[in-house]
Amino acid sequence: MARYRIAQLDETPPVDCPCGQARRAFAEPDNDLATVHLTDISADSRAHYHKRMTEVYVVLEGEGTIELDGKEFPLRPLTSVMIHPGCRHRAVGNLRILNIPIPAFDPADEHFD
Repeated sequence: MARYRIAQLDETPPVDCPCGQARRAFAEPDNDLATVHLTDISADSRAHYHKRMTEVYVVLEGEGTIELDGKEFPLRPLTSVMIHPGCRHRAVGNLRILNIPIPAFDPADEHFD
């Protein structure tokens, strides 16, 4: 078995998510380490949180804001944000981000108030 994986995010089919649409790389049953998502935020996302997962956002394109536990912060290309478990968050604006969930994304760990 190979000790590496390669994903072409622009060829990965998008799926709907609370933030807009995400192309999820490495979301495979035998991988629980981390995933990589190319996410297009085209409308105000829904505030949510995770009980186990930390997320790292890297803004690639666009401008907007991110709401973290009720506080807003500006976003622009190359802004990076680390979101720890329990932090209620949502991004607002027309943005393209790289999202790295650690451990690997689990839809059961997406919670809404």
